[in-house]
Amino acid sequence: MKSILLHLMMLLPVLGFAQVGIGTTDPTAMLDVNGNFRLRSTTSNTRATAAKDSILVVDALGNAQRISSKSVIESHLKTFIKGGFATGSPALINISILANAYTTIPFNTIEFDTNSEYNTTTNTFTAKQPGIYSVYAAIKASPSLVSAGDFGLAIFKNGVINVRESYVNVQLLGININPPNRSIQTLMQLNTGDTITFRGYSGGVLTVGILSGGEESYFTIHQVR
Repeated sequence: MKSILLHLMMLLPVLGFAQVGIGTTDPTAMLDVNGNFRLRSTTSNTRATAAKDSILVVDALGNAQRISSKSVIESHLKTFIKGGFATGSPALINISILANAYTTIPFNTIEFDTNSEYNTTTNTFTAKQPGIYSVYAAIKASPSLVSAGDFGLAIFKNGVINVRESYVNVQLLGININPPNRSIQTLMQLNTGDTITFRGYSGGVLTVGILSGGEESYFTIHQVR
């Protein structure tokens, strides 16, 4: 009996620091199980905070880890964005467009952005997850400036034009009837890292004054699947 106790006492320091493998001779964690495992009974936990902070997940390598429920939900949260112009913006935002050229519409504020994907400094949306996205933009320009020439909206994907709506200046009995409102909408398939920008277009040199009211000039992006 003394001999058994002596051997156990000699073995305890080794067990205290060794990695144990079940179904493997080369464990890479304190307990490395190569195969299925079963828990026949567990202790009930009625604390709501435990559900928020102690969800057990397994990564691609089979490592069991703890993660918060918020992180799990946000990892699959779809894109929902609405933005426009900052409250402190001038009532009229002027953008200059060269002939047959495109100029970025400087939407610089966000009402909500569930995945933090829109950069108000670069006026660029960058997708964090692949999917199908519905994209919409609307602006209202100063009628006096729009009448100087045709003006339209375009949506660019990864710096390349994807869709455009243009309006040609029309006169009736010498009166310009070109409407001041512009809008554009499309569906896009995006991969992670793809970008979207909104740009104005004109067939001639043009300065457009955009009314910065949020009820008239804004954009939305939402992931439909």
